Amino acid sequence: MSKYQGVKERLNQGLFPAVPIPFTKEGKIHMEAQQSYMDYMKTQPVDGLSLWVHTGRGLYITEEQRKEIFTLWRDAMPDKLMIVGVGADLAACQEAEDVEAEYIKRSVAMAETAKALGADACLVYAPSIYKGREDMEEKIIAYHREIAKVGLPMILFYLYEAAGGILYSLPLLEQLFQIEEVLGIKMASLDSVMTYQDISTFMEEKCPDKLLITGEDRMFGYTMMRGAQGALIGLSCACGELQKDMMNAWYEKDMERFVPLSLKVDELAECTFVAPMEGYIKRMLLVLHYLGVIPKEAIYDPWGPIKEFTVEEEEKIKNVLKNIGQI
Repeated sequence: MSKYQGVKERLNQGLFPAVPIPFTKEGKIHMEAQQSYMDYMKTQPVDGLSLWVHTGRGLYITEEQRKEIFTLWRDAMPDKLMIVGVGADLAACQEAEDVEAEYIKRSVAMAETAKALGADACLVYAPSIYKGREDMEEKIIAYHREIAKVGLPMILFYLYEAAGGILYSLPLLEQLFQIEEVLGIKMASLDSVMTYQDISTFMEEKCPDKLLITGEDRMFGYTMMRGAQGALIGLSCACGELQKDMMNAWYEKDMERFVPLSLKVDELAECTFVAPMEGYIKRMLLVLHYLGVIPKEAIYDPWGPIKEFTVEEEEKIKNVLKNIGQI
């Protein structure tokens, strides 16, 4: 039995929202909104949280901000599983004499900081520094082994390329799953049903002891049907009760509940996870505003493509929330 079995059991069938940070227009964390958001999340039926990941701009916020955000959430929800993103911003490493060494150093340091703060597991960003290289797969394996030395349970991160991810091959995944610390993989292929199907089938046949965790906001319900054993997902940063109800309905094989709930979840995703895709963070912050959780001056994403919404964009999201019974 793996020494990480306890964490694996808590991940199984769990919902772990990737939470955003409410920023002001000036790029500062809106602390009153952050507190209100934490109070809201304490009312949601979640099994833990995912911090420092893409939704929380983990590679772009400062180390001090990362520490502050982690501590706030850990204090607010001490009994919940805390999963943290681990990796490095390649652009920030470019001035180093040895870019690769700096990239690895920063990634390992982020994992060590997470462990010291009390994180329960880490989600490893795909090492974009190796993308397209002839020795890419060999380097990716070595990179994950370096992070594994920190001693945190690890979740692989399959992220679509447009968002900075790497398309891991099935042979590569098989080797990565041999690392003891690796408990499973989070899938975020965005819209590649075939990719999800192929990896789901592969894991069922070759790696049945590893967890398949969905991060597929635009096909959440379907990915439950195709073997997801948990969800680590940005969509669940709001309306978590709706999404947890959908998951429970699937696990309980209650199709009369599952189908309509899945359609509602799809409707929410189809108005928030749309082009430009990086705008989803600001859209989910707007959802939180319409739910009465945060003020409108706290719905900014300093790294996102959307500065302000049009009236039509705002009305569309508000109407969907009404249609699915959330406001």
